[in-house]
Amino acid sequence: MKMLIAAVCLMLATSPLALAQDKAAGGEKNAAPVVDKSVKKEPSEKQKAQQERMKSCNESAADKKGDERKKFMSSCLKGETAAPPDKQKAQQNKMTSCNKEAGDKKLSGDERKKFMSSCLKG
Repeated sequence: MKMLIAAVCLMLATSPLALAQDKAAGGEKNAAPVVDKSVKKEPSEKQKAQQERMKSCNESAADKKGDERKKFMSSCLKGETAAPPDKQKAQQNKMTSCNKEAGDKKLSGDERKKFMSSCLKG
């Protein structure tokens, strides 16, 4: 009885291998043609342009991490400008200088809020 069970197990274990060999040898009528993967296809001009864009965006995003990097890479790869508009740059510069000035004066709380508000408006 043990011999019979062992023989059945052996047949079940080797049957997928035999089936796989048949398919690989072209035993199937609808088998897909074998493609030589050693031959590399040259990328199209569009793909080359995308690769160059990816390379330059990746270099530009070297100092960014996490969500900021993802957002930058997304906009850069779409061809959108990564630099903020001039008006936004001016506001950021003003905010930086006002913040530094408030820190130098050691302002805090409501005094700092009033100062920052008047500084940013003027």
